Parts: sequence; structure tokens; C-alpha cells
Amino acid sequence: MPVPIEIIKMKENSKNREYVKAQVQIQGNLLEYACPQFRDDKEIVMEAIKNNPEALEFASDRLKEDRDIVYESVSKVGWTYCYAKGKLLQDKELLLAGLKVTGQILYFADINMRDDEEVVLEAVKNKPIIIKYASLRLRENKKIGIAAMEKDKKCYEFLGEKLKQDEEIINIKKE
Repeated sequence: MPVPIEIIKMKENSKNREYVKAQVQIQGNLLEYACPQFRDDKEIVMEAIKNNPEALEFASDRLKEDRDIVYESVSKVGWTYCYAKGKLLQDKELLLAGLKVTGQILYFADINMRDDEEVVLEAVKNKPIIIKYASLRLRENKKIGIAAMEKDKKCYEFLGEKLKQDEEIINIKKE
């Protein structure tokens, strides 16, 4: 299969800042073919992510620790939270923004975030089965258990042992 002309041209012009910036505004994922200097250029990376939030994958590690950059991506597609680095993994607001899009990202969350009731509740609203990645303490939380069970009864197997015996949970399971 031939290489698309856009990729060939980006590789040829990967060190031309104006060219790279103009191209990522049109096709954000072309950031992959920009030189390392421009994958570490906040303005260029932001333009790429505004066009295609998934372009976060190609940002430098330094910019994967930049809250503005990561928030721009995660708040739109959620799953790109898996690229977040450093202190951003402790950023509850950032995680919640992504969880509003997809609960699946609880899987990538820091262990402390998996023990935060607000975070886990938001996650199970979007992807109930993700309760299996919540802390053991929160798998015993009735509010979270009910939220998960009302959307997907298969979540029962991931609830805490005490919560599995709760009458309200048992009744939801029977419905």
C-alpha cells in the first residue's frame, strides 16, 4: 500500500515549523511525523489536538505532563488519559473530565483515584463493569453498587462480599 502524500510531505518538511503547524491544523495525527522539537512545541501540539484529540499520543513526554494539552484531549475523547504523565495522574478534575466521556479510563487511574467515591461513581455511570477496578472499599459502597447494577447486572460479581448480601442489591439482580 502506498504511503499517503500527506505523510511523505510531512516527513520532508518535518523541521519547517510553519508547514508543520499548518498541516496539523488540517490533520492532527500528522504530528507523528513532525520532528521531535515540534512534538515538544506546545502551540503546535495544541493545534494538532484541537484538530484530532488522539494526536496526544505523539506529543512529547514533557507535554503529556502539561495540563492544558492533556485536558484539551481527554475532555473530548477520554481514553487519551492513558497518555497522561506525572502529577496529572493525581488531577481529579482532569480524570473526571475524561470519565464523563468514557468510564473505561478508571483502569488507567492512580490507585488513590480508584478509591475516590466521586471518581468511581462517574466511571460506573458510563461503564458499569469498570467497578472491578475500583478499590475494595468502594466495591462495598452501596451507592456505587446500585449505580453499576442498575445499568449492568453482570457487575454483581465484582461487588464486595458484604454488598452482595444487601437486600436492595439482590432485588436489582433478580429484576
